[in-house]
Amino acid sequence: MADTSYQSGYETAKALDDAYVMRTYGRLPVEFVSGEGATLTDSTGKTYIDCLGGIGSVSMGHRSPAVAAALHEQADRVWQVGNYYHVENRGELARDLSGLLSSVCDEEGHVVGSTGSRWKTFFANSGAEANEGAIKVARRWGERRLGGASGILTAKKSFHGRTLATLAATGQDVFHTSFLPMPAGFAAVPLNDADTLVAALDNPPASCGPVCAVMLECVQGEGGVWPADGDYLRFVSAECERRKILLIVDEVQTGFFRCGAPFCYQLAGIEPDVVSLAKGIAGGFPMGAVAAKAGVADLMGPGDHGSTFGGNALAAAVGRATVEALVSQGVGEHVIACGARLRRHLEALPHVTEVRGRGLLLGAQLDVPVAAEVVDKGLEAGLVLNHIGDSILRFLPPLVITEGQADEVADRLAALLA
Repeated sequence: MADTSYQSGYETAKALDDAYVMRTYGRLPVEFVSGEGATLTDSTGKTYIDCLGGIGSVSMGHRSPAVAAALHEQADRVWQVGNYYHVENRGELARDLSGLLSSVCDEEGHVVGSTGSRWKTFFANSGAEANEGAIKVARRWGERRLGGASGILTAKKSFHGRTLATLAATGQDVFHTSFLPMPAGFAAVPLNDADTLVAALDNPPASCGPVCAVMLECVQGEGGVWPADGDYLRFVSAECERRKILLIVDEVQTGFFRCGAPFCYQLAGIEPDVVSLAKGIAGGFPMGAVAAKAGVADLMGPGDHGSTFGGNALAAAVGRATVEALVSQGVGEHVIACGARLRRHLEALPHVTEVRGRGLLLGAQLDVPVAAEVVDKGLEAGLVLNHIGDSILRFLPPLVITEGQADEVADRLAALLA
């Protein structure tokens, strides 16, 4: 029988949330109190297979020994001194990121070489902040290299964050309606439509103006797990280079081996100018970053951007430990194999008509509008699931989920969808 000694803890948490926390989330009726790997335990002692991974952030799994050790060690030393000073691990992490961002991969994601590019990183606290930084870098490029061009083209169904600028960059009107007017300087075009992109670059929409950058996700996670075609990404990369405008790739959800390769753009054989990072960078600890090739990054100087907590001692230590563990433990190779296994399972489920995505970022399209109901019933079946709209189930498990757990997820889902 499940231990119910913590039940009052959940009831208290719910009551306090209802009374004092803004209701910007529709919370599910569960309180998780511990975890290990791809398993979570709630306040009654019930265990679950986690298919959401802290919304894609718990890359090394819950209570990862390597990540926990780094956090505990740094917590006993110093947490925060501010960016007026040097801190341990920040430079080392930036160096490691430069190496990862320069990786060359085959089409499955296996690392086969390096471009040798040098990247410089600004550390922030979240994906939205990372994308804000990317926007500022692009506009500095436009100011210095393109006669003041400041417009940024994005893709319809994209998602780049919840701040006003990143909402404006997001190509989904549903996120804009209640918060108008949106900041100017952005326009969205359909993903994978090269002709429309070229037309918008040649004659920018009035809301955008002359273009300094194109900003894309390689897989639109929040939009429904819609992948960009490799040929399209290669076309956009070449077109940006030809026009001397920047290519920004938003890897907030797809980065850090989530799609098998260190970063998803590497599956298409391209190298952008600016990359925004967050989620998996620090194993679930709050951290974001924007990285740019050295020649672009050097246009930013002291006072051009800042963050009180960005790259603080705790985040730098945890981020470095996470990245080193992801590489040393060969997590990318595991993601390639386990992601392919999970995809095959999902494709065989009742009511699943299509499975989209890469690695362990997958979306299962249903032919009936029951995704929200499946998420609710999933908790009863010991599954932490996620849905986008009424007919898409999204999977973002910790990258260390085992093949046996992937099999069990499919078995339980089959029963729910039968």
